[in-house]
Amino acid sequence: MIAIIIAGGIALLLAGAGTPLYIRMLVKRRYGQFIRDDGPTSHSTKRGTPTMGGVAIILAVLVGYAVAHLLTQQPPTASGLLVLFLMTGLGIVGFLDDFIKISRQRSLGLRAYQKLIGQFAIATTFAVLALVFKSPQGNTPASTRLSFVRDLPWLDLAFAGTAVGFVLFAIWANFLVAAWSNGVNLTDGLDGLATGATIIFAGVYLVISFWQWRQTCSAGHLMLDSAHCYSARDPLDTAIIAAAIGGACIGFLWWNTSPAKIFMGDTGSLALGGALAGLTIVSRTELLGAIIGGLFVIISLSVIIQVTSFKLTRKRVFRMAPLQHHFELKGWNEVTIVVRFWIIAGVLGAAGLGLFYLDALPGLAP
Repeated sequence: MIAIIIAGGIALLLAGAGTPLYIRMLVKRRYGQFIRDDGPTSHSTKRGTPTMGGVAIILAVLVGYAVAHLLTQQPPTASGLLVLFLMTGLGIVGFLDDFIKISRQRSLGLRAYQKLIGQFAIATTFAVLALVFKSPQGNTPASTRLSFVRDLPWLDLAFAGTAVGFVLFAIWANFLVAAWSNGVNLTDGLDGLATGATIIFAGVYLVISFWQWRQTCSAGHLMLDSAHCYSARDPLDTAIIAAAIGGACIGFLWWNTSPAKIFMGDTGSLALGGALAGLTIVSRTELLGAIIGGLFVIISLSVIIQVTSFKLTRKRVFRMAPLQHHFELKGWNEVTIVVRFWIIAGVLGAAGLGLFYLDALPGLAP
């Protein structure tokens, strides 16, 4: 519990105090945001606002996690390090994308295939390693089963432990990483929107991971009650990372809220998306995560619906996609949209947490 508080507190302080110093450096180097000409006209005032703020978030999370382990003298775990690897790796891909946009003053950074190659390499490495490292009890950070509140026994892959099982899981992990990183990236269109939604997601996973740690199947007194225990390999370390992510985002939100002094850019959105994907995988709650992070799912679906409709019928369902820009063009104030979307994110996060808790009640477990 102390490590959770330390990680969250250190990350919050670093992001809150360090972001303005980072902003000054970016302003000095003229690393400002490039605004698309086809976006809402109200966004023209944001041109030149410092971007690549995700660097501050990533560093705050890494330092918060490291300090928590140093002060509590507890070694890091495979699950924790893999989630941080996924977050940092995708953050580097996003950083390259942002840097190209800034240096060449255009709205396009890395080419689509270059970004996909980077995401694929990192996600595949994560997937393979997550099935290799075993705890003394034989648990690995990830499972070849699909999971909701826990691994679903009736979806156990017949190829578990084989090369085919590795391949199938790698494909699933790549899908999750792409879905979450793109979801956060699409949500990051208004000041503070993606940051606030990520805080809610991280807060819910802090509670879930802490509960899993208290009810772990590796505890001797719970071995006989397998229906109400959890097989996540390192739930306490997952809780520490969730606390660090939440703390870093809270500190960053102070400067990212409207009117934003800095944007997280693809550096932050891809990194946070990777972290969210990692949290769902190592906590064995991959499908539940789609409810907890439902706002990201809704916004992603709005883009899919818009593109599909236009290609098939040449008609648009929304005035503009992603969804938040539709409401902007309807005349909603930016702050109003952000707060209302935060409310939606909070309701969906609470619903997901409620489903997780209901499963833990006697007589309701599968």
